[in-house]
Amino acid sequence: MERSSEWSKRTAGTQKFALEKWTKQAKPQDTLELCQLLNNDLAATVASHPRRFVGLGTLPMQAPELAVKELERCVKELGFPGVQIGSHINEWDLNAQELFPVYAEAEKLNCSLFVHPWDMQMDGRMAKYWFPWLIGMPAETTTAICSMIMGGVFEKFPKLKVCFAHGGGSFPYTVGRISHGFSMRPDLCAQDNPTNPKKYLGSFYTDSLVHDPLALKLLTDVVGKDKVILGTDYPFPLGELEPGKLIESMEEFDAETKVCAFYFMIFFLNFPALIVFDFRALCYVIAKNREIVTLNIPRTVT
Repeated sequence: MERSSEWSKRTAGTQKFALEKWTKQAKPQDTLELCQLLNNDLAATVASHPRRFVGLGTLPMQAPELAVKELERCVKELGFPGVQIGSHINEWDLNAQELFPVYAEAEKLNCSLFVHPWDMQMDGRMAKYWFPWLIGMPAETTTAICSMIMGGVFEKFPKLKVCFAHGGGSFPYTVGRISHGFSMRPDLCAQDNPTNPKKYLGSFYTDSLVHDPLALKLLTDVVGKDKVILGTDYPFPLGELEPGKLIESMEEFDAETKVCAFYFMIFFLNFPALIVFDFRALCYVIAKNREIVTLNIPRTVT
């Protein structure tokens, strides 16, 4: 009970639950079997606590044909609203055409992809000061965003729903440099997609986990307030200890914007109806058919 209470405080009541394991050296069939085992166990956990957990599956991405089949099973049989993938797959960035069948299936199923950084450089100059997590992760996420944009993924799959972790890494801050470089050196940047990266702002989601009010203001200005959803990163040290506290502290945001950080998470995850706890506002947010109703009720609810 103590664990559940502590969890509720740090996850806003309802938690996106994903297994952050991406195997890159295992044999494809072995990886598929492992993914099936993990996804089945995750589905059982969600089924036992449907008001607490939301499951995102894991896929054998190094074998796209198997990943497509497991993606379909995750959505149609296990009821997951989406899957979580890494910021790259082996030596493939996310623009690799080998991954296009996975994107096509995700678009067809109207399911969500949550991209999380991983496999950062751990040695050499990055070995000290926790640099892989402080510097490497934002760089990984930025690389993932740029590879999907410049590789034409959003052009080819315009209905694909993607959310990038940790506020999109350093992308919101460097998008001006990226856009300018694209214009100055199209011979290098526009090899696979002639469209300037700025066109795709608003085409994807990020979470709100940036730990700084100036960064959050910049993020919402760049990608749009309707594309930023609540992030907690529970239970890791870089998570937000009081979920929603940063959003609530933003004087620039009106009440509707603050509540919508929850609402757009629900929309991103395709829920027709879901009740979630509204961080510290002593209310529930009921999202159904894209309508929001707030009810003032006691905070202590099981």
